Amino acid sequence: MSRFKHALAARDAHITTLRLVIALMLLVCIALWYGWRSAPERLTIHNPPDLRTGSTRAWWEIPPGQVYAFSFYIFQQLNRWPVNGEEDYPRNLTHLAAYLTPACSAQLDQDFRQRRDRGELRDRVRGVYEIPGRGFNNRRIQIHDRDRWTVTLDLTVDEYYRAEPVKRALVRYPLRVVRYDVDAEKNPWGLAIDCFAAPPQKLEAATPATSTEEK
Repeated sequence: MSRFKHALAARDAHITTLRLVIALMLLVCIALWYGWRSAPERLTIHNPPDLRTGSTRAWWEIPPGQVYAFSFYIFQQLNRWPVNGEEDYPRNLTHLAAYLTPACSAQLDQDFRQRRDRGELRDRVRGVYEIPGRGFNNRRIQIHDRDRWTVTLDLTVDEYYRAEPVKRALVRYPLRVVRYDVDAEKNPWGLAIDCFAAPPQKLEAATPATSTEEK
């Protein structure tokens, strides 16, 4: 009789152990399910355009060249007024809002209102483009940390009033750029312009020697 009692006790102990193992496995499965559900569905990987030599980097690292390309492209689109600045400028602010921080959007909206009230936008056509020889190099990107940069753009600014040229200036724009992963559908870059890091500076026309140094 004692032998049967020991066998039953051993069976019950084994069943209890199996139940504990099953409960532990269930907890592990729940933890794995939670990790899978909370993981991002999409990751943006910033790779250099030429991968023939290979590239090893952390997935969150953004190359300086891409930060510069983003800054120039968005800033150029923002300052493109093809017909009438009084209509084109606010349209650009609305269209590019996902690429601007809220503070910068408010600052540029105020700039638009001030220019409009001074009569500087009506029938004004505007465009900006890089000064030849002053494009991207590593000195034009100041890296503050993983999520903040200062980008220096040297641009030519052309403005026309009813087909008459009224302005051509060489200007240096120091832009603040921040990581901005808030809406991948509207902003696949994951970056945003946070307006100016310092007031824009007017430049003198570059001499051949200066252009060579910039390269």
